[in-house]
Amino acid sequence: MITRVGVIGCGLMGSGIAQAAASAGFDTIARDVSQPLLDRGRAGILKSLGRLVERGKMTPEARDAALTKLRFVTNLDELRDRDIVVEAVTEELALKNGLWRELDSMCPARTIFASNTSSLTIASMAGSTSRPDRFVGLHFFNPVPMMPLVEVVRAATTSADTFEQAYAFARALGKEPVAATDTPGFIVNLLLVPYLVDAARALERGTASTADIDRAMQLGAGHPMGPLSLLDYIGLDTVVRIADIMSAAYKDARYEAPPLLRQMVDRGDHGRKSGKGFYDYSVDPPRPVELRR
Repeated sequence: MITRVGVIGCGLMGSGIAQAAASAGFDTIARDVSQPLLDRGRAGILKSLGRLVERGKMTPEARDAALTKLRFVTNLDELRDRDIVVEAVTEELALKNGLWRELDSMCPARTIFASNTSSLTIASMAGSTSRPDRFVGLHFFNPVPMMPLVEVVRAATTSADTFEQAYAFARALGKEPVAATDTPGFIVNLLLVPYLVDAARALERGTASTADIDRAMQLGAGHPMGPLSLLDYIGLDTVVRIADIMSAAYKDARYEAPPLLRQMVDRGDHGRKSGKGFYDYSVDPPRPVELRR
C-alpha cells in the first residue's frame, strides 16, 4: 500500500506532482539538488495552493493540511523509506539512470520506481535497476494540479501488482489514469508532437501568421489553445528534446523539429518561461513575435 511518496525534481512538473500528492493526504518528500531550487519549487506550490483557495477550489484548512504533509530535502538518502518514488528531472537518460541506480541501492525491494518521462521508454530505465518488475511510468501533464490525465505506462517487465498500485495511486491523487504500452511518447505525445512541429513548419513556410494559425485551430478544431501558443506553454526547448528522442526512436520525419524551432531554441526563445517564443510575454496580452529566419 502506498502511503509515503518521494518526488525527485522540484521544477514545474515535480513540484506539481508533490503538491498533488500532499493535497491528497500522502506523506510527501520533494528532493532537488540545491536549496535555491527547492525554495523556488516551494514558492511555486504556495502560489498554486493560494490560487486554489482564492478560486474557492480549496479551503484554507485543506491548504494548510497539504503543507504539513510536504517536506523539501537535498539529500537523496531521505527517500529510502518511500513506498513510491516519482522521478521528474530533465529528459536525459543518463541523468535519470544515475539517480535510479543510486536509489536502487537505498530503497527496499518493495519501493515502486515511477518515471514521469514524456518520451523515453520505461524499459530503458528499468534495466538500470535490480527491480524491473517494480518499475512503471506515471506521465503527468502540466499544470499537474489542474490537468486530470495521467498515463500509466507498463513495460514488458512491470508486474501486474506494480501496475495496479500505480494506477490506484493516480486515482487517489484525483486523476484520471489511462493505460499505455511502453513505446516512445506513449499516447499523447505520440499524436501531439507531429501536430506541434507541423504548426511550426507551417509558419516557417508562410502558410499563415502566428495568430491566424492559432485562431484557425481553436475555431476550426475546437482546441482550447492554438499549437504555437501550446508550444510556448510547454517550452520550445522541451518540445525539441522530445521530438529528437522520438525521431530517433521511430525514424519518422513527422517527429523532426524544423529549422525555425531549432533556431528559436538556440537563441534562447523558449516560450513563456523565457518571456518570448512565438509570442512576446512582456506585454499583456502577449503579442505575436515577428518571424525571424
